Amino acid sequence: MKPRDLHSGRSLCLSLAVGLLWLLGACGGGGGDGGASTNPVVSDPSPPSTPAPPVTPPVTPQLPVDPTPPVAGSAVPAGYTLVWADEFEGPAGTLPKDSNWTFDIGTDWGNAQLEYDTDRPENASLDGAGNLVITARHESWLGQPYTSARIKTAGKREFTYGRFEARLRQPSGPGLWPAFWLLGADIETVGWPQTGEIDIMEYRGQEPAVTLASLHGPGYSGGAAITRRYTLPEGRFDDDFHVYRADWSRGMIRFYVDDVLFHEVRRGDQRGDWVFDKPFYIILNVAVGGGFVGAPTGATTFPQQMIVDWVRVYQRAP
Repeated sequence: MKPRDLHSGRSLCLSLAVGLLWLLGACGGGGGDGGASTNPVVSDPSPPSTPAPPVTPPVTPQLPVDPTPPVAGSAVPAGYTLVWADEFEGPAGTLPKDSNWTFDIGTDWGNAQLEYDTDRPENASLDGAGNLVITARHESWLGQPYTSARIKTAGKREFTYGRFEARLRQPSGPGLWPAFWLLGADIETVGWPQTGEIDIMEYRGQEPAVTLASLHGPGYSGGAAITRRYTLPEGRFDDDFHVYRADWSRGMIRFYVDDVLFHEVRRGDQRGDWVFDKPFYIILNVAVGGGFVGAPTGATTFPQQMIVDWVRVYQRAP
């Protein structure tokens, strides 16, 4: 074979070898429609998850600070502003705040009462749980067989008109006479009953399901007061706390127990002068004996306590 022919033959052989290699790859290699892959890819039937966005902590709005602490457990009535309150917070055994209260010290008070009212913590003090406790005790004190307490806001806080509330639990037993009431601030100059008296709550220990509200003034005082009784539908006033309230406005006073209106007095209902358009102060006390309730009996155990959760005064918003 000539060199040219040899070269041509070599080229032909080389071409045939390349073609053969191509055919072998097509028939036995990976990647064709007819053959299985030598390195199969296992598919996850689930779609790929989208990464969760980073969690941003919620933003708490910064509210302006009210310099007046909120009154626990009570919403201000619509149309009113809270103008004064005592929640009786403080250590057990301490006296009520002297910025709010002063003590009446003495006995009788014109009613033949049998207790001597003192300013001792044994008779009026905080219990450390947010209450004022006025305690009547059977003990000899300055000639009287009982002691108790009578506190007032006279000279501290006096009010003309408003909504007056106290939440309290009563003592029980014949001869006990607790009260939540208002007395005219001019009593030292005009005397009683000309000064006026608003009894938001009076209670006779021998009638534990009954409370009374009264107005006293010139010509309608003592046994002639404008009075109404309220009987609790269920239970007794010494079993639990109740809210006693008076809404006092010009020419009218309304009395409530647990938001139930049971007594209303308007100017003109009285038999003498209307003396309720001037400042009054608040009194809380537990009397023992006196003409209204009589002396304690063997059924009355001592000590007895009136427990006061709070006292609040609201007035109409300007």
